[in-house]
Amino acid sequence: MPMSAVAPQTRRHSKTQPTADKRELILRAAITLFARCGFFHAQVADVAREAGIAAGTVYLYFKSKDDLLVSIFERSMREWMEAGRHALTDVADPIERLRILAQLHLARLGEDRDLAVVFQVELRQSIKFMERFSSSLFQDYLRAMRTAIVDAQQAGRFRAEVSATFAAKALFGALDEMATNWILSRKRYALAGQADDVVDLFVRGMTQ
Repeated sequence: MPMSAVAPQTRRHSKTQPTADKRELILRAAITLFARCGFFHAQVADVAREAGIAAGTVYLYFKSKDDLLVSIFERSMREWMEAGRHALTDVADPIERLRILAQLHLARLGEDRDLAVVFQVELRQSIKFMERFSSSLFQDYLRAMRTAIVDAQQAGRFRAEVSATFAAKALFGALDEMATNWILSRKRYALAGQADDVVDLFVRGMTQ
């Protein structure tokens, strides 16, 4: 159905939407558009059109197109961290904690292909956004992996001579590559299904 056929109805509905809902509407439209057209080719007016709102409305919530991309990253990372904290509650076993984090990582991306494209492709295309990608939110995510690895080392289950920071980055890198391959593959499969294989391989490497 052409956009012109649905936009007027969406605009009438959006007038009554709370601020949080309007902001989410714009972010969802930006994710869809950035994944479909690429961040650098998309314009704020295109995002507004995708959301079915006036272009000026976007600027009530976001300063620029760059701010949209950063907000997608920050919102997603906060959601993932909150989901991780909830899932790890009362899980004492460090290897099980790594398994849960890996499953969450791939499941979150696997359930939203457009968001996966934005994370795996669009966020990586400029130094500025790569620096933001390595910001405190991402460090918090790596720290959860590193803490589990340190706990496994202290319990004598992982090799103590391996840097926990290096190991956490290696595990993240393996998961990251699985996500990128999933995006590029013509096959359709459950991305989260690869989490156990990645963690099993990692655990064998850390115990031998």
